[in-house]
Amino acid sequence: MEGRALTVTPAFGELEEHRRELTAYCYRMLGSPFEAEDAVQDTLLRAWKAIDRFEGRSALRSWLYRIATNVCLDMLGGRERRARPMDLGPAQEPIEANLNTLPEATWIQPMPDPDPAELAVSRDTIRLAFVAALQHLPARQRAVLILCEVLRWKASEVAELLDTSVASVNSALQRARATLASANLQAPDPGEVDRELLARYVAAFEAYDVDALTSLIQEDATQSMPPYDMWLRDRDDILTWWFGPGIGCRGSRVVPAGTANGSPAFGQYKPDPAGGYEPWALQVLELSGGRIVELTFFLDTDTLFPLFGLPARLDA
Repeated sequence: MEGRALTVTPAFGELEEHRRELTAYCYRMLGSPFEAEDAVQDTLLRAWKAIDRFEGRSALRSWLYRIATNVCLDMLGGRERRARPMDLGPAQEPIEANLNTLPEATWIQPMPDPDPAELAVSRDTIRLAFVAALQHLPARQRAVLILCEVLRWKASEVAELLDTSVASVNSALQRARATLASANLQAPDPGEVDRELLARYVAAFEAYDVDALTSLIQEDATQSMPPYDMWLRDRDDILTWWFGPGIGCRGSRVVPAGTANGSPAFGQYKPDPAGGYEPWALQVLELSGGRIVELTFFLDTDTLFPLFGLPARLDA
């Protein structure tokens, strides 16, 4: 019994050691870092309360993933999927009349990346487009695909976790792969982030230099601005917006914010008429072939700037 007690009663700190990987799993399931944090907190509390019933027949990690999966399935029950603006309709004209705000729960939210070593392995499976595509899957298919394709679990391990058969897991995985294939996800160029390109972009954006920006943005690039459902396709429309309805961004300051979902992120601060600079957007850029191919401006700065360690405002 003494040996068993050592097996079935790990300290809470031992549970905490799994927080980071569980958060990444729950984020892929839920599409929100804040919901993922809530899910992991619930998972660890449930595990701690039930620790005396942990019989050690499976690894502690597998047991925690079982609890986390059930928490996520409960949270996903009956609700609409999170998405990106481009998942909800066609590109629109760059005019202010096309701005329509949808609730926060509509949108995929960005997540700060883990340390560089982990990011090198997980970049393709944490990208905004990939996480958004996952949301098209039924919840259990989503769990199967993440566990098998991202975490590399065996079908037998996933079957045990979900209390189902290996045949059922393989069938769900096949359907999930077909759905993702139809999404036509295009991965960005592998390798190191082009720091020189990013430095040129920051300088061009802060100077609001149309010629320099034109040289940096790919011709068929896209732009979106959650919580607005409007999104733009092609460089001309993007720059028409920036130098038209978006002209208030002229004179902004841009501050590096690490990476989000495997892509470079920046905090954008607009000039404040009262002095200094006020937060405006978390910019997430996707790069390919030496150009910027996608720009996402997340405007929910009240929640996202603290998450990315960005200051509430900048002095003049």
